[in-house]
Amino acid sequence: MDTHFDSHKRDFSVNARLPGISALAAVIGMLSTIAAVVLLGLIHLFTNLFFFGKFSFADHSPALNTLGPWVIVIPAAGGLIVGLIARFGSDKIRGHGIPEAIEAILFGKSRMSPKVAVLKPLSSGIVIGSGGPFGAEGPIIMTGGALGSLLAQFVKLTSAERKTLLVAGAAAGMTAVFGTPVAAVLLAVELLLFEWRPRSFVPVAFACAVAGFARAIFFGAGPLFPLQTGTPGAAALVSCLIAGLLCGALASGLSAALYRVEDWFGMLPVHWMWWPTLGGIVVGIGGFIEPRALGVGYDVIGDLLHQNLPLQIAIAILVVKAIIWVIALGSGTSGGVLAPLLMLGAGLGVVLSHVVPGGEPTLWPLVCMAATLGATLGAPLTAIVFAFGLTHDSNALLPLLAATLVAHAFATVVMRRSIMTEKIARRGYHIYREYGVDPLERHYVDEVMTRSVQTIDADTTVREALLSFFGPMQTHRAYPVVRDGALAGIADRDTLTAWQNGERGFGPDTRIGEALATQSTPVALINESCRTVATRLAVHGLERLPVVDDRESMRLAGIVSRSDLVKTSLAHFDEEHKKERFRRLVPGSGKRHFPPVRKTG
Repeated sequence: MDTHFDSHKRDFSVNARLPGISALAAVIGMLSTIAAVVLLGLIHLFTNLFFFGKFSFADHSPALNTLGPWVIVIPAAGGLIVGLIARFGSDKIRGHGIPEAIEAILFGKSRMSPKVAVLKPLSSGIVIGSGGPFGAEGPIIMTGGALGSLLAQFVKLTSAERKTLLVAGAAAGMTAVFGTPVAAVLLAVELLLFEWRPRSFVPVAFACAVAGFARAIFFGAGPLFPLQTGTPGAAALVSCLIAGLLCGALASGLSAALYRVEDWFGMLPVHWMWWPTLGGIVVGIGGFIEPRALGVGYDVIGDLLHQNLPLQIAIAILVVKAIIWVIALGSGTSGGVLAPLLMLGAGLGVVLSHVVPGGEPTLWPLVCMAATLGATLGAPLTAIVFAFGLTHDSNALLPLLAATLVAHAFATVVMRRSIMTEKIARRGYHIYREYGVDPLERHYVDEVMTRSVQTIDADTTVREALLSFFGPMQTHRAYPVVRDGALAGIADRDTLTAWQNGERGFGPDTRIGEALATQSTPVALINESCRTVATRLAVHGLERLPVVDDRESMRLAGIVSRSDLVKTSLAHFDEEHKKERFRRLVPGSGKRHFPPVRKTG
């Protein structure tokens, strides 16, 4: 079969700017890695200053402090400082980073300010260093995104290209903190890009790869929480279902509690600048009760994963961490959500490991960690690969898949929005996170256009055209004008009437081709997608476009209208709504769709 006429149809669109954007993404990947090093250094510095009274960048856990009841004051002091920074610096530093990045992408043309790039890591270092129960990933996603956006603003780029570089910086920052480049790419796809195109996916993946290699220079290679569990048995499937449902319930409860707390803070008769201080007091009380709940807590996550903590301690961490994290985040301070969710999920897993059958006990903290994360973020693939990237435990992949998808399904049924999009919705923006291939992008102009077109000869005068084509027997609103088969333009009643009345120096005896030569005519190419043509119609405010073979010959091939483009949605409508039955499953029931088979012999 001759496929010459389909040679213009491709799996992916061509983008000549892809290599240049990828090169910029590589630079951003390196910058985001350096930013991650700086952020973690700030967290270590402020932890030592607040809890141990020394200037040091060594990694010390705030749980080891000897301050006694004075520990209650430390998070409040950190909250006060950050409240002042947000009030007099930039209120964009408030929150956990990812919703702010999404808002900048979808509603801010991917523009972020230099203040955010500087103040976000500084404020997060102060909050987490003073005991705030947050992770570094949210702030570094915001900081890396700001770096990508700033670099993009120094180069002449489109808003879509700025989005790519913003997301590249955000994903590279996450890679630098956790050493999980593949999970960071999936996070970009599931939460930030809102598309699946090589033009954005390739640069983001390239930035994550650069950050992954660069991370080894600063933090060493290998997983953050190395773990190896045994191969789970068939009985583990039931446990995965139970764990998935409980993790989905935990994720839904945390999200609902967070925004209820945020509403409570909103009703307080004090300026929002003071809210982090009030939240810090609660954090301090929780830290006095259970010191392991303070700070990032990567060491605690590792202990939970390896079952190094007694059940009573795990329950205390789960309860205290949940309370102080929800209240602190609801107060509008600066911090991330991934590490707290990992700790909460792992704590739930430790509890479940004492009661669920199938698999060894160390499997369930890992499974619940991923399931809680995936259900809370609404990003199940990210959570599954993230858990594997943190541990390199390949035996856990199947339980991770089962439990995380059950938790995600539970959360999508129970919650209208995820913890990320709820914050944006409260600012008046709605985000619909499902997306698929647009029917207009699946079809091309030559599939929907009208090929048999009535035309006007270019040598026809204005008077003759009005009488012959726009009189009482008029059949179309506009007609292509051609000379020897080549398009000269398109004529409608209003244009011809204006020319007949002397507009622009033309008159009734002016040949239409001569008049059209003075103006440009938008056209559609026969090998363009319906999406491209629909955009062109919208840009020019037109209802139809002449279709030509190419811009050199301008040979008329047909005409395409808005109503033609609507036809592409019919097949999609049938796929979504038309119910069909092709055979009977139960003899004697239903309607017969095929003739009976005649038996022979």
